[in-house]
Amino acid sequence: MQNLWEDAAAASCSGELERRVYSSRLLGRDKSLVLHGGGNTSVKITEKNILGEEERILYVKGSGWDLETIAAAGFAPVRLDHLKKLAQLPALPDPEMVNQLVTHQTRASAPVPSVEAILHAILPYPYVDHTHADAIVSITNTADGEARIREIYGDEMVVIPYVMPGFDLAKLCAERFVAEAGPRTIGMVLLNHGIFSFGQSAQESYQRMITLVGRAEEYLERNQAWEFAPAAAEVRRDLALAREQARLRADISGVAGFPVILVRHADARSLSFACRTDIAVIAQQGPATPDHVIRTKRLPMLGRDVAAYAEQYKTYFQTHEPQAKERKTMLDAAPRVVLDEEFGLCAVGRSAQDAAIVADIYDHTIGIIQRATALGGYRALPAKDIFDVEYWDLEQAKLRKGGKPPAFAGEVALVTGAASGIGKACVESLLARGAAVVALDLSGSVTAMKSGANFLGLQCDLTSEEQFKQALVKTAEKFGGLDMLVLNAGVFPGGCRIEALKTEEWQKVMRINLDANLMLMRECHPFLKLAPRGGRVVVIGSKNVPAPGPGAAAYSASKAALNQLARVAALEWGTDNIRINSLHPNAVFDTGLWTPEVLAARAKHYGLSVDEYKKNNVLKTEVTSRDVAELAAEMCGPLFAKTTGAWLPVDGGNDRVI
Repeated sequence: MQNLWEDAAAASCSGELERRVYSSRLLGRDKSLVLHGGGNTSVKITEKNILGEEERILYVKGSGWDLETIAAAGFAPVRLDHLKKLAQLPALPDPEMVNQLVTHQTRASAPVPSVEAILHAILPYPYVDHTHADAIVSITNTADGEARIREIYGDEMVVIPYVMPGFDLAKLCAERFVAEAGPRTIGMVLLNHGIFSFGQSAQESYQRMITLVGRAEEYLERNQAWEFAPAAAEVRRDLALAREQARLRADISGVAGFPVILVRHADARSLSFACRTDIAVIAQQGPATPDHVIRTKRLPMLGRDVAAYAEQYKTYFQTHEPQAKERKTMLDAAPRVVLDEEFGLCAVGRSAQDAAIVADIYDHTIGIIQRATALGGYRALPAKDIFDVEYWDLEQAKLRKGGKPPAFAGEVALVTGAASGIGKACVESLLARGAAVVALDLSGSVTAMKSGANFLGLQCDLTSEEQFKQALVKTAEKFGGLDMLVLNAGVFPGGCRIEALKTEEWQKVMRINLDANLMLMRECHPFLKLAPRGGRVVVIGSKNVPAPGPGAAAYSASKAALNQLARVAALEWGTDNIRINSLHPNAVFDTGLWTPEVLAARAKHYGLSVDEYKKNNVLKTEVTSRDVAELAAEMCGPLFAKTTGAWLPVDGGNDRVI
């Protein structure tokens, strides 16, 4: 544990709530303490209400906020006296508990308080910190976890057996705290769940958390259960395995009922864990803490038999659903974590961000399982306890807050010529619709074009078959497969009449505009064929296909040949549920080809102003890269689901085309 507290930073905080924000963020920065919305913190503050009366208010982390980035607005202010009265009730159903928390806030715009608000309220300390520290969970997820915790902490910690979060847990903690807490008590351990620390100040509560977890780490180290060097493992990164990953993604999407992102993690730690001889035992116990189940499911899938996993999940549901207080509707039966000897760890999500969260959680789970195993054996909670959390309405609400997924959620698009102009705009349009996007360009600037889990920029010379195959391998590893292909890359050489056209210039244009795209289509076909919603290809053609002009023989012929190729592909690939359509833009001036000087010169040549030249079409409108990109994205969507082999102009109306 690293103590990150800085006196100067804390001194700059104006008031208790700001200090609560500061220390909460320190906890959130350490992923061995909390992950992706996990953990809770609170502070009790005396405030005057509108009537001038003093009230004790519990500011507790609001649902949906992350400790690493939480702000003052992320804490829900709830009347403390009311929470303490609630704790004295014999029972309190979850819906009514949430109703009581929300209706006794002092700020209508505040987030929904944490379901552990009552627990924070009954602890007699101004500051309370709660984390799911890896070291603590590693120790408690063993057969003799309680004894080990008592050995480490003695009377400094109250130990609570596992109870599902909510009112029942708060009630039990209140009873046990009164019975067990003494003058040396500075924290509380919830078996199979996490750890609490408390104090009179933000600094005291935070530093106690660091000290307490640090002692657990030292205990693990003394028992040779801390660091584990991964075994050597051979990493495969080839096109054949990439296609197998796409097949796995298709199978998982089929069971899930929606497209998924499948991210492969082939690092030494993941591969070594997946290849353990005891993996069928240690990885099939359950999650490190129950709340992880809503992200990872109860168990990872071992190997690639998705149908068998789905049947096992249905059995799990049918076994435990009849025991639930209210009837439950089964969630999808698809895995969220895959452990495979060749793939390593694969994380599944409806978006690349979701898959990244799954991967983070399971990476920490690997460490917890390894440490608990070294202590004598990893033991998670029984399946029934995990089921109760997985199908707990309050936990499911966290996932439902995302609302309806975007149109291309879980789908993967590849765009060529993506660093500028129409290609760059296509990347933007596809990302805006929720797709994960792979952007290829000869320019190295493409690699830094965007950030985030849903973008991969690769420098790639499309005339090199080997480079593109490696790009496909990286696409599969990053996202699992391919659903949409936008063929945009191309060259437009300077004007040259046929009698002056050199063979090498002709061949160069054909190699880039035609031959490379043939290779791309051929190599992408096995992936597009596996797209859960069917593959889609959009060819960015040119007005020169239906209406060529003088001085552009190589360009016009290459684009015409590419579009004829697309029509043949539409005929051949229809039975593979792949559709191919072409867009023919004209006079798109916001691209790298059109500098202000070139634009001014061309306008002058036609006796027009620059603005008139930009709108020199039937509709007298300017066509932008975004206009083309938006239509390209729509052609990949449901509006064009029954269209293939089509040509569509995007030119404001060109009299020669018409």
